[in-house]
Amino acid sequence: MKKFISLLIVLFPLIVFGQNIKDINNYIPELVKTYKYLHHNPELSFLETNTASLLAGKMKSLGFEVTEHFGGTGIVAIMKNGFGPKVLIRTDMDALPILEKTGVDFASTKKQIDIEGVERPVMHACGHDIHMSVWLGTAKYLSEHKDEWSGTIMMIGQPAEERGGGSDAMLKAGLYSKFFVPDYALAFHVNSGLPTGKISYCPGFAMANVDMAQITFTGRGGHGAYPQKTIDPIVMSAQYITDIQNIVSREISPTDPAVITVGSIHGGTKGNIIPTEVNLEFTIRSYKDEVRDHLLSALQRKANAVALSFGVPKENYPVLKIKDTYTPALYNNPQLVNRIVKGFEKTFGKENVIKADPVMGGEDFGRYGKTKEKVPIFMYFLGIVNKEKYEKYKAENKTLPSLHSDKMIPDPAPSIQNGILAMVNAVINLMNTGN
Repeated sequence: MKKFISLLIVLFPLIVFGQNIKDINNYIPELVKTYKYLHHNPELSFLETNTASLLAGKMKSLGFEVTEHFGGTGIVAIMKNGFGPKVLIRTDMDALPILEKTGVDFASTKKQIDIEGVERPVMHACGHDIHMSVWLGTAKYLSEHKDEWSGTIMMIGQPAEERGGGSDAMLKAGLYSKFFVPDYALAFHVNSGLPTGKISYCPGFAMANVDMAQITFTGRGGHGAYPQKTIDPIVMSAQYITDIQNIVSREISPTDPAVITVGSIHGGTKGNIIPTEVNLEFTIRSYKDEVRDHLLSALQRKANAVALSFGVPKENYPVLKIKDTYTPALYNNPQLVNRIVKGFEKTFGKENVIKADPVMGGEDFGRYGKTKEKVPIFMYFLGIVNKEKYEKYKAENKTLPSLHSDKMIPDPAPSIQNGILAMVNAVINLMNTGN
C-alpha cells in the first residue's frame, strides 16, 4: 500500500493537469521533422512568409480559426472552448543573419535578401525553431484534450522578434481590438546554458529596455601635425565615451540597473589626418521607464557639453538618434509567475525549476503587457542542451555555444517534449476544468 501511495504522489502532478504523456510522446517524431525543416529553411525578420504559411496550415488542420498576414507576416489562431479565461500563447518565427557552422545534416545553407536589400546568410541561432515546434505541439494537445480546459486560446505567430518590432506590428495591427484582450499572455524562450529537463524563471523585471542609438561628432578636419587648426572629433568622441559612463555611476541610483555600451566607432582614413566626423553607435539598457528617459536625456546633454567645450558651432552640435528598434523591458507578473511555477515544480520537480537573476538582454514579448490594458504576462526559459554534452562541457570547464552563436544547436526531441509539457501545464493551470 505504501508503495502505491508513493507512486501516486509521483504521478499526481501529471494526473492533476490531465497531461497525457503518451500523447505528447507520440507527437515528438513528427514535430522533430517539423523542427528540422524549420531549421533548414529559416527566414529573416518580416520575411517569414513560408514559415507563417506552414504554421497557419497546421493550425487550420487542428481546428483553429486562423488569420494570416497580420502585422505583416504574423498569424493569429483562435480556438474557443466554452466559458473561461482568455489566454494568449506566443511564438516568434524569425531567424538571424548568421552563417551556420553546427555541422548537423539539417543545417541551414540559405541566403536571403533582408528588408534593407542586403543578401545575408540565415540561421535559426536563437531557438525560434524550437519555439514554433513546441507551439504547434501545445496547439495539438489542447485541440485533442478539450475536456481539460475551458475558455479561449489565442495562439500568435509573431514576426521580427530579432528586430524588436514584431510585437509592435501585431499590436498596431489591432491584436487586442480586432480579436480580444487576453486575461494572460504566455511565452517561453530557449536557454542555451541549461540542460534539457530544467526550466528557469524570473519574477518581476526579467529582461531590459533596449535602445540602439547613433551620434555623430562633427569638428573641423586638418593635418595631424597642426591640431591647433582643427576641432578634433576623435578626441571629442573619446571624451564623450568616457564621460557617459558617469551617467550610470553618478546619475542613476545604484539599485536601478543601467548599461551604456559603445560598440562601434568610425572616423578617419589615415594616421596623420584629423577627420571632420566621427560616428558612434551604442546600446542603452535599463529596466524602469524613468531610468530609460533619464539615460536618453543625459546622453544628449553630455554630447552638447562636449561640443561646447571644444568650441563647436551650435549648428554642428551632435544629435542623438534613437533607432526604431526599441524593445521594452520584460516584466513578468509576480502573481502569475508564482501560480505557474508551482505547477512546474510539481511536474518537473523543484530541483529542476530554477529561479534566475534578471539580465540586460532584450525580448519584445514584454510589449504585450505594456498596453493600457496591462495584461499579466509570463515568459520562462527552457533548457535545451543535451545532458551528456552539458556535463562534458561542465567537466572540462568549457563554455557552451550561446544564443546567436553559429554553433548553437539544441537537443530537439527532449527540448520539444519538455517544452510542450511545460506550456500545456501552464495553460491548463489557468484554464483547468477539473477533469
